[in-house]
Amino acid sequence: MSDMLARFREAQLPGVARLRKLAAEGTLPAPRAFPGGERPPFSRALRGAGAPAVIAEYKRASPSRGVINLDLTPADVARMYADNGAAALSVLTEEAYFQGDPRFLDDMAFAGLPMLRKDFLIDPLQVLETAATPASALLLIMRMFDGAGLVREMLDLCREHGLEAVCEVFDAADLDMARWAGAEIIQVNNRDLDTLKTDLAVSRRLAGDKRAGELWISASGMDAPEQLEEMADLGYDAVLVGTSLMSRPDPGVALAELTAVSLGRRAAALARHEESLA
Repeated sequence: MSDMLARFREAQLPGVARLRKLAAEGTLPAPRAFPGGERPPFSRALRGAGAPAVIAEYKRASPSRGVINLDLTPADVARMYADNGAAALSVLTEEAYFQGDPRFLDDMAFAGLPMLRKDFLIDPLQVLETAATPASALLLIMRMFDGAGLVREMLDLCREHGLEAVCEVFDAADLDMARWAGAEIIQVNNRDLDTLKTDLAVSRRLAGDKRAGELWISASGMDAPEQLEEMADLGYDAVLVGTSLMSRPDPGVALAELTAVSLGRRAAALARHEESLA
């Protein structure tokens, strides 16, 4: 585990202790109820949008950039993204390093898009915590865990509560661990967590390992339409974009510009998807 991930893990411990206290008292929040009994489907939305579907991120700050954008509220950004073609939302909820908050999920739910809770989760109780929110999916970073056993336990809890799990990998060893645990959604992170620099070569290198039936996401380091096109050509179903959008005064306009070149491809893919459902 990198020094940065170790710091992220350390920052999770007070929250985990709080959840354990609530669990011992029998006062953990109940799972969120949804009309029709189902959360907005995350993977179905990405597949239906056509490659490359865009998961647009609400991100206020980061260790690599410091403060990015504190002027726009979560609701502001949710509306901008929903109006400009996002297939899903990624919501940073980590507080110590990203100035996030789990309450942002409630603030952004009105947009009607499936939401990924992006955090550095390490304990099954955090799955139950997420189940009490309107999130449709949560992030599990393979390098946060010593082995696949705990990951499998958290994946099972996700399925029990109607959540999907996005398993993040950086190399082939991480990918093997995710698959052993039963991952169905793989996210390849292009950011080196030691240097905090991004390199799309990570996604290029791992693309050939994609298996039939898996949904793959490329995350970090994309700020140009041709990069999205390249990821789709490599077989990625979706991309996750945050910093390049949130750095602009209007993240919705930035999203529209970023995806403009991909609209024809996505429209054709969407038509094929709808035909397959007919």
